Amino acid sequence: MEFISEYGLFLAKSMTVIITVGIIVFIIIAASSKGDGESAGKIDIKKVNDKFDDVVDLLNDAIIDEDVRQQQRKAEKKQLKKDQKEKKKQAKKTASVKSSDTEEEKSPEKPRVFVTSFDGDVKASEAEELREIITGILSVAKPTDEVVVKLESPGGMVHSYGFASSQLARITEKNIPLTICVDKVAASGGYMMACVADKIISAPFAVIGSIGVVAQLPNFHKLLKKNDIDYETLTAGEYKRTLTVFGENTDKGREKFVEDLEQTHTLFKDFIREHRPIVDIEKVATGEIWFGSQAIEQKLIDKIQTSDAYIYDLHKKADIFELSFVTKQTLAEKLGIGVEASITRVFNRFWQYSQTKFF
Repeated sequence: MEFISEYGLFLAKSMTVIITVGIIVFIIIAASSKGDGESAGKIDIKKVNDKFDDVVDLLNDAIIDEDVRQQQRKAEKKQLKKDQKEKKKQAKKTASVKSSDTEEEKSPEKPRVFVTSFDGDVKASEAEELREIITGILSVAKPTDEVVVKLESPGGMVHSYGFASSQLARITEKNIPLTICVDKVAASGGYMMACVADKIISAPFAVIGSIGVVAQLPNFHKLLKKNDIDYETLTAGEYKRTLTVFGENTDKGREKFVEDLEQTHTLFKDFIREHRPIVDIEKVATGEIWFGSQAIEQKLIDKIQTSDAYIYDLHKKADIFELSFVTKQTLAEKLGIGVEASITRVFNRFWQYSQTKFF
């Protein structure tokens, strides 16, 4: 019995060592592969027309009498054959056109609509994915096509939304029509993105506007002073740090901070004035928000309609392609490893955000 007990204890210790070493090796491998996973991803493309057609077929199969449905299917097949025959005939006719003929003499192609989504957080984190998608679209899109972005964002950091807006501007700079659809909210930095578009469409109760700038931070100086804790901030440059979280803030620092906010607000207003001149910017740049049905009166948007209705209306006359960026997760991310690193990043970004301005 004593031998069995000792052997069991030895086996337990051995298994503990093996498992511990295995975990350490796994963490090292996962950490080393994390960098490779950050750039791994691809653009996923789906043809929306097919989805609409499939839904119609399913509904018809369910609600229409089988005999009537069979007749409809025969008629649809007959029409499809007719369309294919006409298409081949048209293709031969087009092929016979000499290369010296002008483009107008050739049969026009069916327009294409490229649809993507942007769900904005404080950092406009999806801007990188948006950049990839726009680059892909611009490689094939023509002025006869259209780009539709389903935008949802309450705003966030100034430089992040400035970058996201510049990505959308790449589309209009190529003279490709850009439509922004807002179903829930495009406020502050979100509206900064929206105003780049040729056309802004909003749901009746979507939140629009909030054209202003805000920055806020707590100050623990009194608490530290009460507990006889000194905190020093050393800077080179008079306005390197205007307001601090732990130091004693001065009236001069506050004045400079507010001045910086006003300058940022002026840049924001100038940006909207450039891209959407029909808006009375001085009237709307108060930080107020409007619901869609009110925003159209302020000319902040062009039409009241949901993104679903707008896209559905297009599917009969255009080929619609939905694009999304799919990021491949690393093994560490899948298993939830990296919690400690996430906590560290939160504390690091607290310092970063303490002096950050927000749209």
